[in-house]
Amino acid sequence: MPKPEMSGRNRTVRSAVALRCLPLAIVVALAGCSLAPPYKTPAVPVAPSYRNAPADSGMWQAAQPSDQLPRDRWWQLYHDAQLDRLQQRLLASNADIAAALAHYRQAQAFDLQSRSALFPTVSTNANGQRDRESDTKPLRGATSPADYNSFTVGAEADYELDLWGRIRNTVEASKAETLASAADLASAQLSLQAQLADNYIQLRGLDQQIALFQQSIDAYQKALKLTQNLHTGGIVSGLDVARAQSQLSTAKSLWSQAQAQRALIQDAIAVLVGESASTFELASQTDTIDLPPVPTGVPSTLLQRRPDIAAAERRVAEANARIGIARAAYFPSLTLSAQGGFQSAQYPGLLTAPNHFWAIGPSLFETIFDGGKRKAGVRAAKAATDEAGARYRSVALNAFAQVEDNLAQIDHIGVARTDQKNAADAAQHSVDLSMDRYKEGAVGYLDVVQAQTTALDAQRSLLGLNTNQLRASVQLIKALGGGWSTDRLSTVTH
Repeated sequence: MPKPEMSGRNRTVRSAVALRCLPLAIVVALAGCSLAPPYKTPAVPVAPSYRNAPADSGMWQAAQPSDQLPRDRWWQLYHDAQLDRLQQRLLASNADIAAALAHYRQAQAFDLQSRSALFPTVSTNANGQRDRESDTKPLRGATSPADYNSFTVGAEADYELDLWGRIRNTVEASKAETLASAADLASAQLSLQAQLADNYIQLRGLDQQIALFQQSIDAYQKALKLTQNLHTGGIVSGLDVARAQSQLSTAKSLWSQAQAQRALIQDAIAVLVGESASTFELASQTDTIDLPPVPTGVPSTLLQRRPDIAAAERRVAEANARIGIARAAYFPSLTLSAQGGFQSAQYPGLLTAPNHFWAIGPSLFETIFDGGKRKAGVRAAKAATDEAGARYRSVALNAFAQVEDNLAQIDHIGVARTDQKNAADAAQHSVDLSMDRYKEGAVGYLDVVQAQTTALDAQRSLLGLNTNQLRASVQLIKALGGGWSTDRLSTVTH
């Protein structure tokens, strides 16, 4: 019966084909193998809400699900045109940002370099030379010429089969490092932007203090003139004149100290925006900057909002992939090679069929003994992953603490401002009363001096609290990651 015979022949053919394809199937299956452990983001304890974020606070607001800080220009919350211009100059000219950008581009280049191993390497060569063999060369043929020419033109292709995932894990590690560098760049930008905003707020606070000291100097000069007139008329003693002069000189000293502090802050801003401190100058401004409401969200969102946390997490992923690279060293590497070309002792007719040569075939390499080198490499990779995980947890926990700290600062300073405002108003009223009574001769000038000192200190403290609360709001925005989020990493391209 022909059908059973034909069926048996087909089975035989199929078996032969299957046996021939088995090595290819094994190679394909191994090509999907990875020796890196399954990656899991290290666990970090996350509270359901911030402790220092009472819902009834009027100085900041809890974020709704749709709320976010401005994505690119969070500093515009302060509604200051000069600050906005300075921030634009920072992004365009700051040397530290330029260095961070260059580092990120370097990481991109290394990533592309690692990806090249996924593809075959093709090279060509051409060689022409005159050779002389030794007359006493071992096994030299009797008819072999001592002098001869050699001309070669050829090409070679090599491709390493990624059986154990070494190349893929190298690519994954490079990709993770590139993303970490992108987050580092964002973190550097945010840090410098916050530093500029903080310095600018300090500068504005000093401008207000300088204006306060100038007002005090003007008032003290009038008081000194009054005291001198009364002394000339024999109404008061020279002691009152001395006290008035001392009060005026103290105010002038405070004015000069504030000017010195302002110069330092202005120079720091010049460096941030890439300008020479010798030519950079910001005009004095005494307008009040209002404290902006800052949407904080919940602690769990902070893990996606901080670029430094994202950078730390990507470095954990990089270290995890390098475990797979270290483990792959235990297994043989298989490379497919092919080469061909033309070779002849004469240049004329070199590219003709008789001069053609070729070779094709796999090569297998395996280390038999290395004195524990590979074992140590795996241990080092695992330890590096543990280190990166610990650093990630540290960065995340410190981020939560920074948010809590600045929320507490804003809240408590706000309460202190209210009390200090009352104290400043009362102190100023005391100055007015003491001066009126002094003019009437009811009190000595010592009472006036004490009232003036108390009033000036109270007003300075109030201005300091205003500045510190604004600075805490800047640090809170920085602690929240500005307007950054991890979805930006998905846009990173080569």
